[in-house]
Amino acid sequence: MKSPEFETIPVKGPQETSSNCFICGVNNPAGVKARFYELESGEAAAVFSVPETHNGYPGRVHGGVTGAILDELVGRSITSLEPGTWGVTVELNVRYRKPIPTETPLSARGRVSLNEKRRFRGTGELYLPDGTVAATCEGTYVKLPLERIASETGGDPHSLAEEGWMKRNSSDDPEALRFPRIK
Repeated sequence: MKSPEFETIPVKGPQETSSNCFICGVNNPAGVKARFYELESGEAAAVFSVPETHNGYPGRVHGGVTGAILDELVGRSITSLEPGTWGVTVELNVRYRKPIPTETPLSARGRVSLNEKRRFRGTGELYLPDGTVAATCEGTYVKLPLERIASETGGDPHSLAEEGWMKRNSSDDPEALRFPRIK
């Protein structure tokens, strides 16, 4: 099997994370704590390591967790094109290609493939450390501002910062990320 050709993509900066989200929540003891970034390419990226507590089989990430990571990634990809806009999932299709190990540094990359007025479609890939594509997804999302998402779920849109929703810069944020070149 031929090794993938890699490209290095500059990082524009981190995306917001929350305190309690299952995927990005920095204070959720049961969460993945994925870190999300906007890339100069107009894509979104995530770096993470899934804890063993989220396995489906010993040492293997549960498929539902894989789907949730890809779902959040692609839903966030619209913010590079339309700041302040977030994707709410309408449909998500995930294809599992390789077993994904727990407790291992992983990455994912997603993008908008079709951008319409009220919704968008996107795709994403989850990569193993050697660049092998372990899972892919395609999804359809409705565009909504974060404040509306919060208010529609009974939250106070003015208390998003109080809920811990913010950009968190870290001294180990990457300046660029390396991904297999998409053909």
